[in-house]
Amino acid sequence: MSQARFTSCIPLPLEHKSLVGVIEKAKDWALMHGVGMRDRKNFTKDAIQIAPFVLLPSPFPRTEFNKAVELQQVLNELMHKVAHDDDFLEHTLQNALQVDEFTANLYEIWVKVRNEGIAQPVSLGMLRSDIMLESRCPHTENQCAKHTPYCSWKQVEINSIASGFGHLGPVSREIQSYILRQLGYADLIKNMPENKALSGLCSGIIEAYDLFGVTGSVALFVVEEVSYNICDQRFHEFEISETRPDIIIYRKTLNEIFEETSLNDKKQLMLDDKVVAVVYYRSGYEPAQYPTQKEWDARLRVERSTAIKCPSIHYQLAGTKKVQQALAAPGALERFLGAGAISGRVRDIFTGLYSLDFDDSGEKAVEMALADAERFVLKPQREGGGNNLYGADVREALLKMRHSRERAAYILMERILPPLVSGYVVRPGGPVPPPLTDLVSELGIFGVIIGSKNKIYSNRQVGHMLRTKLADADEGGVAAGLGALDSPYLLDL
Repeated sequence: MSQARFTSCIPLPLEHKSLVGVIEKAKDWALMHGVGMRDRKNFTKDAIQIAPFVLLPSPFPRTEFNKAVELQQVLNELMHKVAHDDDFLEHTLQNALQVDEFTANLYEIWVKVRNEGIAQPVSLGMLRSDIMLESRCPHTENQCAKHTPYCSWKQVEINSIASGFGHLGPVSREIQSYILRQLGYADLIKNMPENKALSGLCSGIIEAYDLFGVTGSVALFVVEEVSYNICDQRFHEFEISETRPDIIIYRKTLNEIFEETSLNDKKQLMLDDKVVAVVYYRSGYEPAQYPTQKEWDARLRVERSTAIKCPSIHYQLAGTKKVQQALAAPGALERFLGAGAISGRVRDIFTGLYSLDFDDSGEKAVEMALADAERFVLKPQREGGGNNLYGADVREALLKMRHSRERAAYILMERILPPLVSGYVVRPGGPVPPPLTDLVSELGIFGVIIGSKNKIYSNRQVGHMLRTKLADADEGGVAAGLGALDSPYLLDL
C-alpha cells in the first residue's frame, strides 16, 4: 500500500502575511525560553540560536500514544534485567566484540569491574524508547478490527545513555501552544498531551542522590568538550537546583575527570574534596569522545567507584543494537519477562531485526538486503544519530563487508514507513517563510528506573519528545542538525 497521510491540525497553507508574522514571534519566543542550541559553524559560548522546530504539532493517534506510555515501565524493567544478565550480554555481544573496538572497550571495563567486585550495585536508568508509526499495514480492512492508515507503532531503538530532550521535549509543546494561540486555535491545545519530562527525569537524579545518602555529596554531569545542545543540558541542572538547592552539580569532560578526580580507600569518587553521589553521562556514547587513553581511564575510574551511574557500563551495553536484535529472537523476551501477555505485547512492537553473524541466519539476512536494499536500515552499535546506512548505501556496505567479520558489528532492521503530514520547519538562517513540505515523525517515550540486580526501587514513565524531519531525509537527529523539535497532536481515529 502507498504511504499513509495525516491531515494537519489546522488548514494549510497559511496565508503569507500571517505565516511570516507568527514565525517572527515564535523565533523570539524560542530564544527567550531556551528553545535553542549553539551554532556549530560560528561557535561561541556567549550566544545561542533557535533550535529547528516544526511550526504546528504533528498528528499522532491517541490510542497508540497511550499504548507507548503504558508500555514504558515494562521496557524499563526489560532493559534493567538485560543489563544485569551477564551471560546474555556476553553471548549476544561475543561476535561484535571481535570487530567493534569501541564496544569491546566498554565490555572490557565491565569485566574488570565485575572481577574486582562491584562497588555500587545500584544503577540509574534514564531511558528513551524511540518509536515510529508503521503506515504499511499488511492487513485487509476485513482483517483489522478498526482499519486505520497504519497498523501500530514499531520500536526504532531504546537509548540507554545520553537520552536527551528532557527539556526540549516539553518546551516544544509550549512553543507550539503559543503559536496556536497566536493563530486563533487555542481550543486545539487540549489535544496536546501534558509533558513533564524535565521534572520527571530530574526526579530520577534526585532520587538516586538521596539513595546514595552521603551528606554534602555532589552530582557530576559528564559532558562533551564542546556542548552544542546546551539548553537541553543546562535546564536539567536548573531544574535540580530549583527543586533541591542542596545538590551541587559539576560539569566535567572525561579528560577533566581523569585529571581532577580520584578514588579514596572507600572507592568513593572524589572531586574537589567532595564525594560524587551520581554521575550522569551526556557524553561517552561514541568513539570520538574517547580520543586518548585518558578518557577510557576516566570511565573505568568512575565505574569502579561507589557513585550511582546513569548509565552504568552494563546499561550502556544493554542499549547496543546487537542486544536489540537479539531480544527479537524467539524465547529472548520470555527469558526476562516470562511467557504470557506481557512478552507478547513487547514482541508486537518489534519490526524485523536480523543478525549479520557468519551463520545461516546471517547469510539469509545479507541475501535479503542485497535483493531489496530499500527495505532495510544497516545499524552499527552506536547512539547519537548519523551512523545508520540506508538504501543504496546498505547494498554497497554489505557487498564490501560480505566476507569480512566486520559485518558482525552491524544489525539489519526493516525500515519503518511512517505516515506523512504537511508542515513548516523553521530553521536558524532558513527562508522566511519556509516551504510547506511533507514531514514524518519519531516519538520518544522517557522512562526512569533505579535498582540493583535483585531489587528495583523505582520504575516509571516520565514524559515524551517528538522529532520530525523532511519525509525524504534518512536521519532525523535534531542535535546533529537533521531533524526538528515537535510535539504530538492526539487524534481520535
